[in-house]
Amino acid sequence: MANTVSWFEIMGKDGKKLQGFYGELFDWKVDAGNPMNYGMVEGGEGGIGGGIGASQDGSKSVTFYVSVDDPQAYLDKAEKLGGKTVVPVTEVPDMVTFAQFADPEGNVVGVFKSRPS
Repeated sequence: MANTVSWFEIMGKDGKKLQGFYGELFDWKVDAGNPMNYGMVEGGEGGIGGGIGASQDGSKSVTFYVSVDDPQAYLDKAEKLGGKTVVPVTEVPDMVTFAQFADPEGNVVGVFKSRPS
């Protein structure tokens, strides 16, 4: 597979509660020790990593992210195929560049490009 699913994100109104729920349910180690209280989950044993947190507007969502070389090119391609940009290309300095689109049925998918280490 050329572009792999490499990250998941679970967001909702009460990020701390969601972190506790998924941590206890699946025995995940959730590290929210950062200024945004965004719970980082390690992939381990061939799994993908992810994050659990509070959404800015209190909405709930489960999104998967696909690793790509050019997030804008994939947004453009998604739109040509009937999708719609949800989050334009956004850079988190020294970490990642990401974007989100909705497919023709409204499912939200993320694309991202990691910064080299």
